Amino acid sequence: MIYLDNGATTLQKPECVREALLEAMASMGNSGRGVHDASLYAGRIIYRARESLAELLGAAAPEQVVFTANATESLNLVLGGLFGLGDHVITTVCEHNSVLRPLYRLQGVELSVLPVKAEAGEERQAGILAYDELESLLRPNTKALIITHASNLTGNITDLEQAAAFAKKHSLLLIVDAAQTAGAVPMDMERMGIDVLCFTGHKGLYGPQGTGGVCVRPGLSIRPLKVGGSGIHSFDREHPSEMPAALEAGTLNGHGIAGLGAAARWLLEIGVEQIRAREQVLLRRFVDGVKEVEGVTLYGNPDLDRRTGIQSLNIRDYDSARVADWLYEDYGIAVRGGAHCAPLMHEALGTREQGAVRFSFSYFNTEAEVDRAIEAVRELAEE
Repeated sequence: MIYLDNGATTLQKPECVREALLEAMASMGNSGRGVHDASLYAGRIIYRARESLAELLGAAAPEQVVFTANATESLNLVLGGLFGLGDHVITTVCEHNSVLRPLYRLQGVELSVLPVKAEAGEERQAGILAYDELESLLRPNTKALIITHASNLTGNITDLEQAAAFAKKHSLLLIVDAAQTAGAVPMDMERMGIDVLCFTGHKGLYGPQGTGGVCVRPGLSIRPLKVGGSGIHSFDREHPSEMPAALEAGTLNGHGIAGLGAAARWLLEIGVEQIRAREQVLLRRFVDGVKEVEGVTLYGNPDLDRRTGIQSLNIRDYDSARVADWLYEDYGIAVRGGAHCAPLMHEALGTREQGAVRFSFSYFNTEAEVDRAIEAVRELAEE
């Protein structure tokens, strides 16, 4: 199988991740629930993972890194814990349902959505946000700008510098969904002016599924999504307020976090810049190979320097799910068709009915795999 569905989850992981998981399964007790070696070992492994992720993502301190099950839980935690009746927030058409659905569910919270540029044809297919319209969306009760760092459909990387300047100018919180960029695009939360960064472990961080987290600016208080056991202050009726325990209730996924921590250290050693450079090589090779094929429509910013390792496309008027099925059944190439949980971007691109076929590359893919994918697209377009 040629696996080009890394935007959903990276299949090929560094060997150190598997080793860390196996070691944790054999040795890890419950962090903070004892003073014996197994519990202390778990505590050290989890804290070391916080340290590595804080360094990788530019968080202020390890204590500001909170572990969750994935970016979806992270975003539910943050959005439900910061906003309430009478608040107004701004988001974008680029967002995944992990942002949109929690926002839709917030009772009494008003929502405005930043569109893409309104051009037609190829400009529309680029799916670039209309940043100059941000000011028009501002209201007296606006509290935050919630924005993805990169679209999971087009791969377009958001102009966070412009977003941060807007948020700072109007004293808004800047909340970033980094599900597609953590580990794949260099970032520094403090330097970039991000108040809250939500991430998942199983994509560009090359960690296990069921891992993720939130990096929170010091001094920002978020109502917990869950309360309960914490291993500390057991006689208090209120959940502890100290970070990270304030946002972590119950037993953590210590085994998964062990793997995630190993992945973060691997990324620090390799360098995210090198990861990004490799993905850019593969993306450019693929785009160059299919962009002139008759019947193929490409989506995303034509400036590939402003993209992650994602290229979505359609072939003629074929249903994207059928194309994805053909690619796997006839060529052994795993991609993803359909809506990708990105409904507003599909509406903006005019692909609500057809969906799109997403090819997403990782550090572990090869040029030979990319060439095989190019050949398959060409053959399907000629049928």
